[in-house]
Amino acid sequence: MGGAVSAGEDNDELIDNLKEAQYIRTELVEQAFRAIDRADYYLEEFKDNAYKDLAWKHGNIHLSAPCIYSEVMEALDLQPGLSFLNLGSGTGYLSSMVGLILGPFGVNHGVELHSDVIEYAKQKLDFFIKTSDSFDKFEFCEPSFVIGNCLEISPDCTQYDRVYCGAGVQKEHEDYMKNLLKVGGILVMPLEEKLTKITRTGPSAWETKKILAVSFAPLIQPNHTDSGKSRLVHLPPVAVRSLQDLARIAIRGTIKKIIHQEALGRAGDGLKSPPRFKRRRLRRRRMETIVFLDKEVFASRISSPSDDNNNCEDMEEERLEEEEESKPSELKPEPPVNFLREKVLSLPLPDPLKYYLLYYREK
Repeated sequence: MGGAVSAGEDNDELIDNLKEAQYIRTELVEQAFRAIDRADYYLEEFKDNAYKDLAWKHGNIHLSAPCIYSEVMEALDLQPGLSFLNLGSGTGYLSSMVGLILGPFGVNHGVELHSDVIEYAKQKLDFFIKTSDSFDKFEFCEPSFVIGNCLEISPDCTQYDRVYCGAGVQKEHEDYMKNLLKVGGILVMPLEEKLTKITRTGPSAWETKKILAVSFAPLIQPNHTDSGKSRLVHLPPVAVRSLQDLARIAIRGTIKKIIHQEALGRAGDGLKSPPRFKRRRLRRRRMETIVFLDKEVFASRISSPSDDNNNCEDMEEERLEEEEESKPSELKPEPPVNFLREKVLSLPLPDPLKYYLLYYREK
């Protein structure tokens, strides 16, 4: 499903397009989307399609369209320190973006039906932690994934501040999903072909808002054992962080403050940061209809008399862009510098402690 915005050439351009179309509306959500490259969650042979606003499925591995994920992230109204439950957590792409916002004192749990998909999600999470420079720009709430059917969660499980279900929920399971929420919590799920936001305003009080027309594969019903009993899913315990973890978080936070103060000091001495590399200018595209076809969503554009003028403007803009690109570039983008990593490696500390502060990350 998807197709509401045009394809991007890279992750940043995809996010630019989602912002232009008002799918991404807040700074926190934008930062999370930019921090994690969508292509990293694709199999290598399918990465050419990573920046299209389309869903992708290969075997049991599935990613929803970027416009769907952005609407979900905005609707969840995430804040640091909240607890989050992802039902049908899949590749872990959404859970990892959520973890960037929740911070080190949040809770980030996922339930996934397929064991091979959980293994895939753990590999992608490990790759992000060990190799991504974005990891050092945030304090991360690492997701924990368990295998099982999300309709068989143990009734004694804790309730959550935020819940998302990535499969179509039948009407008879609506109350089951609501009961996973704390009072004041938000549930986002596809319900009766609509992406729906439900806020629990009291022990038995709810507010419901329909967000977007969608088409999701329905939840898979549980298979009971031979004895007729269901296999209960036990969610990870909500554990207190170890003293070592708390120390690492505090030290990294202090180093980040020092780096920020040093940057302010350099700016005060009259040293200006180099201008950012200018990205390609976006053109507005007006999407007027959404068409459902074989459980996929496509946005189609209906022409109007003003489109002829717009086409002329587009041609002129393309000509100006080509002329600009043909000129020798005076400013070339410099590779990003991981200041936190450099600062930690420069400290007079034993190497094992440096590596611990860096989460044993590779370059």
